[in-house]
Amino acid sequence: MTTRETSPYRLDRALVWEGFKTLLPLSLFVIVFGIAFGLAAAQVGLGGLEIVLMSTLVFAGASQFAALELWGPQIPVFTLLVTVFAINARHLLMGATLYPWLEPLSPARRYGIMVVASDANWAMAMQAFGRGQPGLGLLLGGGIALWGFWVLGTWLGLHVGGAVQDPASLGLDMVMGCFLLAMVVGGEKNLRMLLIWAVAAGASLVAFYHLPENSHVVVGALAGGLVGLVWGKRE
Repeated sequence: MTTRETSPYRLDRALVWEGFKTLLPLSLFVIVFGIAFGLAAAQVGLGGLEIVLMSTLVFAGASQFAALELWGPQIPVFTLLVTVFAINARHLLMGATLYPWLEPLSPARRYGIMVVASDANWAMAMQAFGRGQPGLGLLLGGGIALWGFWVLGTWLGLHVGGAVQDPASLGLDMVMGCFLLAMVVGGEKNLRMLLIWAVAAGASLVAFYHLPENSHVVVGALAGGLVGLVWGKRE
């Protein structure tokens, strides 16, 4: 193969399609949580179009569920913003670890890929990068699969949601955690990654014991993300 064909920066339709197929099995579990969200959102009074648009434009399951907890006649906008930011702060850390491979891309392609970045396709991409293989196809193609099935699940929740009201009672909430743990164990191992995760973990622990509730998520992500940005590109 040529250097271009084996480059970890490579991104083409074939790689995107391969990434889509790779994340397809996990995406089937995402449908279940989409159904649960669609049902829960309908129960708090949101309309069908609003619910589907939220999943389409936001694509952040945990923060969407958290937003429903704060939904009501009088919506506490500031509290809602802080809550959503805290839950999604880990994306700062994810962006820092992806920086060496995203930086050469044009801004349009870079941010277009990050729109569908989530825990699962990020973990798969980082594992591929750790082996010196192209990972952007996994990031984009896998993200499209997860996003598409999340939206599909949300739509189904409006119609057949009563069948899956509590995914956690079926043990389905453990699927993503086990998947991510497996990816971390087999992922990239170098000094940069070790330092990023060590700083993030240490900062989170300090914040967990000494700062307000849930602030450890933001503090850990910011600390790890800052290390990743300062370190910059890999040698």
